[in-house]
Parts: sequence; structure tokens; C-alpha cells
Amino acid sequence: MSSDGNKKQFWKRNTAKVPGSIQHVYGAQHPPFDPLLHANLIKAGNKPPPATPGKPKKATTFQEFESITSDAWDVGDDDDELLAMAAQNLNIEVVMETANKVIENHSKQQERQRQDDTTEPDHREEDTQEEVVEDEEEDDEEEEEEDRVEEGDVTSPEVSFASQSSPYSDSRLVKSHSEAPIGSPKDAAGEHAALHRQRSLPHRPPVIPLVARMADQNTSGTPAMTEREASRLDKFKQLLAGPNTDLEELRKLSWSGIPRQVRPIAWKLLSGYLPANAERRDSVLQRKRQEYFGFIQQYYDSRNDEHHQDTYRQIHIDIPRTNPLIPLFQQASVQEIFERILFIWAIRHPASGYVQGINDLVTPFFVVYVFEYIEEEVENFDVSSLQEEALRNIEADSFWCMSKLLDGIQDNYTFAQPGIQRKVKALEELVSRIDESVHRHMQQYEVEYLQFAFRWMNNLLMRELPLRCTIRLWDTYQAEPEGFSHFHLYVCAAFLVRWRKEILEERDFQGLMILLQNLPTMHWGNEEVSVLLAEAYRLKFAFADAPNHYKR
Repeated sequence: MSSDGNKKQFWKRNTAKVPGSIQHVYGAQHPPFDPLLHANLIKAGNKPPPATPGKPKKATTFQEFESITSDAWDVGDDDDELLAMAAQNLNIEVVMETANKVIENHSKQQERQRQDDTTEPDHREEDTQEEVVEDEEEDDEEEEEEDRVEEGDVTSPEVSFASQSSPYSDSRLVKSHSEAPIGSPKDAAGEHAALHRQRSLPHRPPVIPLVARMADQNTSGTPAMTEREASRLDKFKQLLAGPNTDLEELRKLSWSGIPRQVRPIAWKLLSGYLPANAERRDSVLQRKRQEYFGFIQQYYDSRNDEHHQDTYRQIHIDIPRTNPLIPLFQQASVQEIFERILFIWAIRHPASGYVQGINDLVTPFFVVYVFEYIEEEVENFDVSSLQEEALRNIEADSFWCMSKLLDGIQDNYTFAQPGIQRKVKALEELVSRIDESVHRHMQQYEVEYLQFAFRWMNNLLMRELPLRCTIRLWDTYQAEPEGFSHFHLYVCAAFLVRWRKEILEERDFQGLMILLQNLPTMHWGNEEVSVLLAEAYRLKFAFADAPNHYKR
């Protein structure tokens, strides 16, 4: 079968028509969501049926590609050039040291798991029914322990900016964590005992929330915080309790993740929404919230006017598609909040207007600011149980913080999306230097980076990762200089190389595209995100200040 025939069949099956003759390309993890396809992807060797050969015209220019996979392109003025590369660099030795430590810890954990699998005898048959089910309380405790072990001791490896000793302090670049040095396993007798007990239990498929795992909650009914987690939370509380918050220190603490209890205030400070001075915060919040609802009164009634109706219609179509697997976002009141936020932002930013993908960027802020008012898990939470004032505060805060984010990446969404074009090209050049095998493999099967990385840049990897991982990722993005624009490029490069084995196993265009649009990250948590960020950090310090390194 010809490569062109594969491409034609692939795009035909993955493109859905919507009103206005706009075509939208989605992967299987997002609407139109196909659970059957998603399940099949997990099964090794399960390939789609052969495609019918054809001779479509190859998209050789960005304009032609745009006409094939239009994503609500809006006409507007070209924005300024993308912000210059980050000038604020932390000490490279400390960075390399800490990044190595994260990967070393991850490798050690994997090695211990492999040894457990190969050396520990299977005692399932020796356990009696009385040991399995003693009472409901013990059963629940075992399930929580299983979640903690599966999480990798609950927490992600901490990327501390304090000076640490590492046997790999030579700062050498490791292309992917699979190539990182593996340390010798430590004594894990306690872990062996816990693991043996868990393996004796009947198999239960783990239930992992899409928004946050149990270990991320630290609330009543969930595992208690570890000593290290409690210590980190105390550091954040002490820092935030002062009359003037040291934002540089807050960035250092936040880089390796922010505890849920202080994430709302930390995000507002890191985004620049709140001032560092504690005495001014209440007045600033009150003024900004009133200003937002002033925009609602002034502009929202115009959504059905001829000039704005196309924008509002597109927003109205896209909102139900936002995180369709999470019940929270299917509630009518939540969808109305999102519609107001997106419509007000669009008419206040006519250079770009509303572009599909921006709707995804509201969700992390909304979830984090809902957590400011509740303690239970958020996926199935009924927002109508919140007081009206709380909902209004969540809505206004989400609007302003999303606006701050988009201010730094607005050229991703202006006419022809020049920011995304530049970033996709830079990603291609970077991958060609750090993993030539992957780059040549995609060239061999005529996979263009724009065909899969467009979504990575447009949606900031939100459609590739569970929402709980996006929130953790954004902790670091907000702590990193130009995290959503500049650092995101290196995260995408590390993310692509992370799947090199799976990529190299695919031997046709269609298989590669289905893989790249449905990467198996559903069970990812803090540990995987921390390793990804450590890899990205290495790449940044290897290439950011020496762009000729990734130019041939």
C-alpha cells in the first residue's frame, strides 16, 4: 500500500465536520472520542484495517495544511515576534545535578520493581480467604496502600534547587531517561513485604481519577501526608505567611511541584495576578473580580450580534468537548462559566479572537481554584453546592490567570499561528540533534512534525496528558521563566523522545500517526511528569544558550 493512500485514509477517519465548514482533527483521547480505538491501542499488535489506496495532494505548505486541518483559524493582525529565549538561567551545575538525581531515583525504582518481579515467589495460592477479606476497613487500607506503591511512594522525586551531592555531577547530557545510569537497588525489605501482601489480594483494576490521584489529595479519607510532603507544605506556608512574598524563592520551591493546599495562592502569585505584598491582595482581588463582571455586563449580551455570533457559536460548540470524560465539565453551570470566560477574552483580544485549543487552557485554572473551596475530589463535584460568591470568584480568577498565560503565547493564535509554526520547526531541529534515529524514522515514513506537534503546541500537551499531570506540569511552567512558551519546546522534545521505542516499532505512516495522537499516558502521575521535566531541563541547558547546537 502506498504511503499517500495511508495518509488519505488516516485523515479521512480522524477529521470530523462541524457547522461552518470547519474541519477539526482530534486524537482518540479527545472528541470525537472513540473508546474502542483507545482500548485497542493498548493491545500490542492491534492494527487498524488496511486503508484504501488513494492519491491525495500532499500538504507541502503551512497554508495547504491549514486548509486540510483548519482549527477555527481567525483573521487578525500579526503579533510581534515570539519572546526572546529565557535570559534568567539558574546555576547550570545545580540544575544538572538535580535533574540527574530525579532520573537516578526513577531508574533505581524501576530496577527494584524488576527485581521484585523476577525474584519474589508467587504466594497467591498460599493465602486463604480469611487473609484476603477480614473486614471492610482493612480492605480499604490495603487498596490505599496499593495506590501508594503504584504511585511510587506517593510523591514525585523532588527537584530541589538546594545543593545536592550526586554521583553523576559531570553534567553529561542523557538523551532519554532510558539511557540514564541505573543505581544499585537499596534494601527494600519493607517494600517487599507490602508488595507481597498486595499480590496476595484478588486483582482489582486501579481506579485513577483523571484530575488527581488519591495521593495528590491529602484530605480526609485519603493516605496521610508523608514526612517529606508535610515538610514541603510547611516551607510553602512559611514563605506565603510573610508580609512580602519572595517570588524568586517561591519559584524555586514550586519548580518541583506545589502542594494542593497552597496551589491556588501560589498560582495567583506566580502568574502575576496577585501582588507580592500581602496587604494589597484583598483589594486587588476585589477590584479585578469587579472589573471582570463589568466586562460581562458590558459585552456578554452582544454574543448574538452579527459581529460576534460566529465567535460565540464556535465557543458554544467547543465547550462540551472540553474534557468530555470528566463529569465536572459537563455540568451546565460550568459550561456557562467557560462560555463567558472565553467570549470575553476573545472580544478583548481581536488580533487573535477565539481559536480552538484556548478552551482547554481554562480547565487547569478552574480546577485549582475550585480546590480553594472544597476538600473532596473534584471530578464528580457538583458546583451548584458552592455559594454563588465562591463561583463568581472562581470564574473571575480563572479568567485573569488564563489571560496572563495567553499574553505570553498570543502569537500561537494570531492569523496563520506564526508562533506555532516557529515552535514546531524548532522542535524538528532539536529532535534531529538529540535523537537522529527517531527523526529519520519519521522522515522515512513521511510523517511531518506539524501533523502531530501542532496540537502539542496549540493545547500545551493538554490533550496528550491526564489533567492531573497538566496541573503538575503547570506548577513548573509557572515557576520557569517563559515556561509556557520557551520551556514548553524542550518538554515536547523530551516527551517525543520518551516514546522512541514505540515510534521505531511502527513501520507505516498510519501506525505512527495513531500512536503519536494516542500516546499511552492515562496512568501517568507525578513521578512520570517529574522525570519528563528533568529531561527537558537538561535539553534546555544544553541547547537554549547555544542555538547552533541544533542547527546543522
